Amino acid sequence: MFIKTGYAIKGIPPELLDFEHWTAAAAGLTAAQCHTVTVIDGEQLPEARDYRGIVISGSAAMVSDRHPWSEYTAQWLLDAMAHQVPILGICYGHQLLAHALGGVVDYHPRGREMGTKEIHLAPAAAQDELFSCLPERFLAHTTHMQSVTRLPYGAEVLAWNPFEAHHGVRFAPRVWGVQFHPEFTYTAMLHYLRIRSDALTREGFDFDALQAEVTDTAESELLLRRFASISR
Repeated sequence: MFIKTGYAIKGIPPELLDFEHWTAAAAGLTAAQCHTVTVIDGEQLPEARDYRGIVISGSAAMVSDRHPWSEYTAQWLLDAMAHQVPILGICYGHQLLAHALGGVVDYHPRGREMGTKEIHLAPAAAQDELFSCLPERFLAHTTHMQSVTRLPYGAEVLAWNPFEAHHGVRFAPRVWGVQFHPEFTYTAMLHYLRIRSDALTREGFDFDALQAEVTDTAESELLLRRFASISR
């Protein structure tokens, strides 16, 4: 099941579709194979035990705003964990899992991270069921202003970079979160940067350099293929 907590950035060409399509494609599936529930529009979530795996999307919303639909989803995720359904949260989904389990989500003290960035695996990733498919260093697309600023009890860091200490986390057995976007395509990342170009320039980023750094991130996509395999 795909829990949709938001839509792709306004201004993305409609032919590029949206998060659920990118995620399914990166996982080697079709969107039709994934039941999508758009919680940001008020759709109610079904029984978690009826699903083999759950992915929670990114969003332009902020977890710290505690919207009713978001708090409802956080409580539902706790029930899903009790049924031991494999879960992967992406960006907002990652932060929502941390929040649901008692961690803290807030604006990153250094501001925005955006573009194609190098991610490092932590030692614990070598033995992890999901993250062990990744190389020690890999490229991934990123766009976020909030982060998990304090992990919940028992969570373990699996991936990081110098900007973001919690790029990959195992929150519980078979419950993971990633701050980066393994579902983003090269084209999607370029559009995100171009749409945010004015804000990036105001914030002191070198927009041309960010745009030049965008590249394919096939290695980070492996995470979604592995998660699909785990969820079968």
